[in-house]
Amino acid sequence: MAKSKGARIIITLECTECRTNSDKRSAGVSRYTSTKNRRNTTNRLELKKFCTHCNKHTVHKEIK
Repeated sequence: MAKSKGARIIITLECTECRTNSDKRSAGVSRYTSTKNRRNTTNRLELKKFCTHCNKHTVHKEIK
């Protein structure tokens, strides 16, 4: 008997300012991984996290 998928999934959060801003401290895009409950949070997640490339707190959005 196979196990069913759980409600928690692993997501990737990416900095929104790194994609558009060319004036930053270093090249690259800041990414974090986290988990979310797909039953409780059906829409895409947005969190303020520290971006090491921009050297400040920015909004990180969930990517595919």
